[in-house]
Amino acid sequence: MKILMVCLGNICRSPLAEGIMQHKIDENGLNWLVDSAGTNGYHVGEQPHRLSQKVALKRGIDISHQRARNFRADDFKKFDLIYAMAEDVMEEMQWIGGSSFDNRKAGLLMNEVYPGKNLDVPDPWYGPEPGYHQVFDMIDRACDAIIKKYIKQYTQS
Repeated sequence: MKILMVCLGNICRSPLAEGIMQHKIDENGLNWLVDSAGTNGYHVGEQPHRLSQKVALKRGIDISHQRARNFRADDFKKFDLIYAMAEDVMEEMQWIGGSSFDNRKAGLLMNEVYPGKNLDVPDPWYGPEPGYHQVFDMIDRACDAIIKKYIKQYTQS
């Protein structure tokens, strides 16, 4: 199982999602791969935002090794599931993906917790630290739902 988490700049939400999911993959002894990307190139090569790192570390997850990268059309070939953090990100993924876009693989992350509600994970970029905690908690619930939903299907015997 290969999962990609996508937000705009790949420095706030999707690095948290990658880190949280990797933590849960490790806890469950799963042979899954998780990565993250952004739909704009403003932060390529940068570490996650300092508050994303701080909030993750407070919960025992180190995301400092991650580096922002661009979402690419060929990600649809490489990943089984691609989660957008928000509707605007999904629209950008469709544009970038072009004919490679696959709606069977792509979806909004929070639909794993609230199916069909199309809720966004808010971008904490402009706000203070409490917003990053809120985002962490939302993503954490979604990652639990993903593990529960796919663990039997993607567990190697």
